[in-house]
Amino acid sequence: MLARLHSVTLDGIEGAICEVEVDVARGGFEKTLIVGLPDTAVKESSERVKSAIINSGYKYPKTQSVVNLAPADIKKEGPAFDLPIALGMLLGSGVFASSFLKEYVIVGELALDGRVRPVNGILSMAITAAANGFKQMIVPIDNAKEAAVVQELDVYGAGSLTQAASFLSGRLALETTVVNIDELFDVVSNYEVDFADVKGQESVKRALTIAAAGAHNIMMIGPPGAGKSMLAQRLATVLPPLSLDESLETTRIYSSVGLLARDKALMATRPVRMPHHTASGPALVGGGTTPRPGELSLAHYGILFLDEFAEFPRHILEMIRQPMEDGSVTVSRAKRTVRFPARFMLVAAMNPCPCGYFGTDARRCKCTPGQIERYISKISGPLVDRIDIHIEVPPILFSKLRSRRQQLGSELMRADVIKARDAQTTRFGDGKTLTNSRMTHKQVEKFCPLDSPSEMLLKQAMTEFGLSARAHDKICKVARTIADLSGEEQIAPEHIAEAISYRKLDRRL
Repeated sequence: MLARLHSVTLDGIEGAICEVEVDVARGGFEKTLIVGLPDTAVKESSERVKSAIINSGYKYPKTQSVVNLAPADIKKEGPAFDLPIALGMLLGSGVFASSFLKEYVIVGELALDGRVRPVNGILSMAITAAANGFKQMIVPIDNAKEAAVVQELDVYGAGSLTQAASFLSGRLALETTVVNIDELFDVVSNYEVDFADVKGQESVKRALTIAAAGAHNIMMIGPPGAGKSMLAQRLATVLPPLSLDESLETTRIYSSVGLLARDKALMATRPVRMPHHTASGPALVGGGTTPRPGELSLAHYGILFLDEFAEFPRHILEMIRQPMEDGSVTVSRAKRTVRFPARFMLVAAMNPCPCGYFGTDARRCKCTPGQIERYISKISGPLVDRIDIHIEVPPILFSKLRSRRQQLGSELMRADVIKARDAQTTRFGDGKTLTNSRMTHKQVEKFCPLDSPSEMLLKQAMTEFGLSARAHDKICKVARTIADLSGEEQIAPEHIAEAISYRKLDRRL
């Protein structure tokens, strides 16, 4: 007897509807064959399914069975097909019948005792199901809230194979899972850190406010213990709250790699990723035999903090240049190409020299000019060109460290950032989330007009420091953001002067 069900497989972070066909023959030796380009995890599902069916109190068919996962040209990965295959076996054996099976999309991993375990990527699967016109979905009970974020679906959480079979046969009623998205954001959108924890460093906070307001990449240069990591970890707290679309896209990435906490249905705070400088290329950018997102994609709509920037291998750093421009990572393999979103803010931190104390009064620098030159030159000029703001982080004075004075906190900084972002939304129009840092050259010419004093100032800086055309546009974009923070429509000479002051590394490379 032939049974047909619908399920979903993941290709990267995108879902694809699959039809699960189970043909239980009337004769032949007991054997289950799975076809349709399954990976090892899918092939092994036959043994899990057999044990789950027997331990749930059902009879496993003693005849030959064929499971086809269509379309056959898409690779099927992971254990999410366990539940639909088991239900297909029971339907094909005549254990139960269901007249509305074609209305459901079914996913879930089975334990040997018949329990339904959670799977990765359930949000992408639910979005795909809704986009293909399905209205109902059966998922593991631990994944139900995550899938229910897709409001167009009626989501039913199944705790066991018996529950799912009884529900489809009409013998058991399951309640639909309902989530209130506004409540989810209220519960999990709070940060545990604040800029008020940082003593002093007002100039750096100013630079970080500008970076957040225009979504500019920023480099912090300073000695050990100056607070670079502490500052970077708090930058996300001054960024505008995640919109629902941004949250869904970020959640899909984390869900697909199993990094979404089971008690969370959505990512409501901007991610902050801090990979170590020993991270490999695929770990940072993404890839592998089975392509999966890397740190760049995990930082989507958030912060990618690369501490000890000069300690990263140069070829690794060069890998991030193109994603910084495109906002995405493309992983190409012989048989397929996978695209992962990677719209992040880069926050880099490095010491001014190998010992870390060049140019400071904290300790005497022991590095030779040649050592300092080689250390700085580890970062290529084209990469520095793509970083909008370079700021020096000085050592914290004892008087600042012990001060009880109220420090500038995230709430006030966020208010300034949101005001500047609102100005950008109005400027670019059409409801686009375009920020100053993403302006094209034509948009720079249109939205960053300069008066004569500003033009002369910029020309002098370009000539004196030998700045590139890209650095020219970066200065104009940062100046535009500074003007937005001041609530001014016209870029003034003081805005250009401040933007030029943030190109420190251009003078040293």
